This record gives sequence, structure tokens and C-alpha cells, in this order.
Amino acid sequence: MLLQIALDKPEHLAWLPRLKPFADIIEIGTPLLKRFGIGAIATARELCPDIPVLADTKTVDGGQFEADMVFSAGAALMTVLSCAAPATHEVVGRRAEHFGASVVVDTITQSGQAELLPPEARFPPSFAYVAVHSPTDRRLAGDVSTAHIDAVHQMHQRGFRVSLAGGIGPATLEAVIAAAPEIVVVGSAITEAEKPEEVAQWIRSRLPHRGLGWPWDRK
Repeated sequence: MLLQIALDKPEHLAWLPRLKPFADIIEIGTPLLKRFGIGAIATARELCPDIPVLADTKTVDGGQFEADMVFSAGAALMTVLSCAAPATHEVVGRRAEHFGASVVVDTITQSGQAELLPPEARFPPSFAYVAVHSPTDRRLAGDVSTAHIDAVHQMHQRGFRVSLAGGIGPATLEAVIAAAPEIVVVGSAITEAEKPEEVAQWIRSRLPHRGLGWPWDRK
């Protein structure tokens, strides 16, 4: 499993020098990306040159334009919504291939549904992971469901590698490890902690099968 640390606020960038020993992937979260644009990607690359950066673009249209922007800025991964048109998936997939990058298909708009992806769902080779997570607003509104953790097995049965996010922290880590996603995404449990680097170290030290989360043909 790999630890992806999600940064959503400007002040979270200040933690990067202390968090980088424990991060396998640095995520520039959607709010941070909207505030600073691709400059946030460049900043993360400068502070952590040896750690892949994921741009959580949640792309739904304009795939080539957005892919070229974030990959040119140094992102190694970007997210595309599963509900986007196949044409968007195809063009983002081609641009990722061009840059030697990878794509995460994000199922957030299907969260809570019995089926996150239709049976016939197929994606380009550069689509490396399916992101399964509990939306922030639903959790803040009181939804404490762990259906997103349970959905990891379903995705694995269908042959997808999984990036799992949403409410993950020390209290849920045991269940997350049991579900065995390839990537564990942790945001506020680390970035809003009194000592973020200690929480990051604690979580990363407990993740088994170190280094097996990368697409084996793209490591």
C-alpha cells in the first residue's frame, strides 16, 4: 500500500518539508488547485522533487487542455470523473501516455450507489486506479457509512487497482488495511493534526506490502 497525503489548504503546503519522508504521493487537492492553479503543483514538485504529485482535477470535460496543463507542470497523476464522457477518458488517457503519467478515475459522483461503475466500464491503459471514497460534504453532514471501504473488494474483483479516500485516519485504519487498497489517501487526519508529521509516520508505518501500490509497468 502507498500513502497519499492530500493537501487542501494553503497552509498545508508549509507542512511538506516535514511530511515528505512519509508520503508516497503528494495530492494537490481540488480546493488548493482552484486557489493557486498549476503553481501549487510546481511548488510541491520543488519542495518534494522525488515524490510523485497527483493533481485532483476531477476532470469532467476539456480533457486535453486540463491534462496538458497539469502534466506539463509536473504532475505524475490526475483524476478524471467516472461519469465523464468516454471521449474525455480517451483524450486524457492519450495525453497521460504522451507524458508518461497515470490517471485515476474518480467514482465520487456514484458514491453510495450499489454499483460504482457499470459492468461494461473500460478505460485506457494509462488509467491506473479507481478512486473510491466518501464525499466530504456527506461526512460533514453526519454520514458515517463505511460503504466506500466495503467497495474496495468489489473493485478488486473486477480487476481494478484502488485508491481509497474519505474519513481515513487512526480510527479507521484497521478496516482500511483489511480492505487492502493499493493507495490509502489521508487528508485532514494528518494536515489538521497538532503534529501532522507524527500522524503521517504512525499511519505509514502500519501500511503493509510497501511499494506494491504502483502500476507495475509504470513504477
